[in-house]
Amino acid sequence: MKLETLHELFVENLQDIYDAEHQIVEALPKMIEAASDTELQNAFQEHLEQTQTHIQRLEQAFQTLDESAERKACKGMQGIIKEGAELIKEKPDADVLNAGLISAAQHVEHYEIATYGTLRTYAELLGHDEVAELLQMTLEEEKTTDQLLTDLASEINVEAAEIG
Repeated sequence: MKLETLHELFVENLQDIYDAEHQIVEALPKMIEAASDTELQNAFQEHLEQTQTHIQRLEQAFQTLDESAERKACKGMQGIIKEGAELIKEKPDADVLNAGLISAAQHVEHYEIATYGTLRTYAELLGHDEVAELLQMTLEEEKTTDQLLTDLASEINVEAAEIG
């Protein structure tokens, strides 16, 4: 489909992040299982629950825009998740794996932060104030999760550095 308007680009990007959020819901249980640090497991579990809320918000946004909630394959998120899955398959030392899982999760968060910030701006420009508010709520949660991961990394990365 040839994109001719900002609205069409906006909807296509909503479909992309909608798919990305579904991919994250599928990936997080594997990350929870792979992590050996309890705080990290809890952070992933909390983010799994948040991600389900993000999906609901996106569905509400589609409904508000009178658009169908369709998924457009998010190749960017596929690549990010694939890298995290490869790390788990390598079975590194537990502390190193925890550090790597944080890195993988922050790649996800940064992708989401960039996307939700852009989508919120598009919504504002297009006069979709209710949708902009929904996107802003999700953006703030993504930033909070990223900061939590940064805080966890300050301890977990030190533990990983002590290996070998």
